Amino acid sequence: MLRVYFTAEDLARVRVASGPDFLWEISNSVQTLQRRDGARVFGAWRRWARPRLSDSCRLLSPLLPPHGCSPDFLTPTHGAGETLHAAVDTLVRTPRPRLRTDLTRVAASRRLPGWTESLAQGDAAALRQLGQALHTYHLEALAPFWPRIHAQIDADRIIRLHSLLDGGTDGLLAGLGPQLRWKPPVLEADYPVDHQLRLDGRGITLQPSFFCWPTPVTLADGELPPVLVYPIDHAMDWTHPAPPPAPQLAPPARPDDGALGPLIGHTRAAVLRAARTGSSTVELARLLAVTHPAISQHVKVLRAAGLLTTVRRAGRSLHVATAEGRALLRSCGS
Repeated sequence: MLRVYFTAEDLARVRVASGPDFLWEISNSVQTLQRRDGARVFGAWRRWARPRLSDSCRLLSPLLPPHGCSPDFLTPTHGAGETLHAAVDTLVRTPRPRLRTDLTRVAASRRLPGWTESLAQGDAAALRQLGQALHTYHLEALAPFWPRIHAQIDADRIIRLHSLLDGGTDGLLAGLGPQLRWKPPVLEADYPVDHQLRLDGRGITLQPSFFCWPTPVTLADGELPPVLVYPIDHAMDWTHPAPPPAPQLAPPARPDDGALGPLIGHTRAAVLRAARTGSSTVELARLLAVTHPAISQHVKVLRAAGLLTTVRRAGRSLHVATAEGRALLRSCGS
């Protein structure tokens, strides 16, 4: 069982990460790749990825087994930046005491390969080799799907925003389930070992993760800046090619579309604008005064173009603009 203890100060310092974390997604996916459960979500990806991985990527498996603890330094909490290059650069500059502490802890529970002894000593060549393996693994296993991974994590952030607006921090924490249970002032989750994390006024970062499975994850060292990585919902077809765009509908003209309305259609532009903060089919139909089937058709076109993603939670579909969709809105002044 995992138990996270909040104080009143911690409740005011809860934040949701701004997007996917490269190193958490790599770490979680290496572990998920070695598992057999979750086949409905990850089975097709496992079959696709396994034969494509280079030998260098196999360096990661002993450090990131499907069960058991992993070194905290593989997922640094500060200075990782917003790019994979920056994240790996932070990792390879991990201080030697942290490397030694983490690897000693892991070695106490299972046998590690010999090359990790050099890693524990801060050997530059071993760190460069690990960094290259991370880059290669991301390129081979994750990069083809990264836009969809990013879009679904963006959609989860919108869900958390709605929970926060509707119910405050209590609503946000209570809405993280079903893996997590909010019993104020404690957040609980099923966990492979008993682990207690006392925030003591430091707050916590909630990190949505596409490949976190099947339970939430936190760092082993409770003295590090607190982070809780939790699984998000998945579109079941996330590994499938996008369907061909549906025929263009003829929407009514709207005067405030700028350049975007003539480009993709006025109603479609309005749907995309409304989806910046997430909207359901019912909300879009009411806002734009069009029928539900018409909204569904526009959503289908925008989703096929990679401008919008749809997540389903508690029987409700929420349409959210992707990073590409938001970029298009900005470029057209919308």
